[in-house]
Amino acid sequence: MTLDVTATQPATGAGAVTAPRDHDARRAELAAFLRSRRERITPEQVGLPRGTRRRTPGLRREEVAQLGAVGVTWYTWLEQARDIHVSPQVLDAVARALLLDRAERSHLFALAGAVDPMPGSECTGVPPALRQVLQQLDPFPAVVQNGRYDILAHNRTYSRLMCDLDSLPEEDRNCMWLAFTHPEWRSRVVDLDATMRVMAAKFRASMAEHVAEPAWKALLARLMEASSEFREIWAQHEVIRPMGSVKVFRHPWVGVLELSATSLWTGPNPGPKLMSYTPVDETSRTRLEKLAELTALAAG
Repeated sequence: MTLDVTATQPATGAGAVTAPRDHDARRAELAAFLRSRRERITPEQVGLPRGTRRRTPGLRREEVAQLGAVGVTWYTWLEQARDIHVSPQVLDAVARALLLDRAERSHLFALAGAVDPMPGSECTGVPPALRQVLQQLDPFPAVVQNGRYDILAHNRTYSRLMCDLDSLPEEDRNCMWLAFTHPEWRSRVVDLDATMRVMAAKFRASMAEHVAEPAWKALLARLMEASSEFREIWAQHEVIRPMGSVKVFRHPWVGVLELSATSLWTGPNPGPKLMSYTPVDETSRTRLEKLAELTALAAG
């Protein structure tokens, strides 16, 4: 990626034009915003060692530059409110390095006066047509997730299959995180130990192509800190490629469900995929239909 970073030299002499005050204010606000986002992130969140001589709160400037693959001098100028031109590609790299959420990312691009190539309405990569497909699959549970196990979209039945998914914070809507840390989610997986090992092995295989990306490193660090089970499994370095399988769930509303999991890739493999769960027998089909009815009633 070519970084479009150009320092603007101020004009001098009798014909000089003073930069508009709103431009200066915008650059100052951008600098302050970047500092505040940098200082809130711990090294552990992005897979960096803390060290023993760290005095800066959060990350250092050079660490943000390293994570975003941008120049240290340039990033320093940006935090110093220098008058430099920044491309959308560079802003995207900084947003990812600083783990910005949708609102923060939008704010970053607005302050920089740039057009976000991935606006909030499209950042999940799930187009409206695919969302319609998800809804039409009811009562069969269906979800769109990426290689990192982030839940990008889901239908109504899936929202209650494992837990009340809609009540969770957005940052927790990740199947890996839920499988290792969420008591209700874990209680509904009949063979939890085997499921955790397969998920961790798939995650490691997918991460091979994303080892330097902040979001992947942050999830890995978060799991390592939160779960001793994950640390033990991760240390074994097992890998496995995605495959279809039969999943067995135990739901408090309808009982045991035996469902066949099928993945349909929505782009290059590995990448986002639509995963649907279909019943393997009539008992599971009847129970899925009952779950869909109860979910609709609960939604009011």
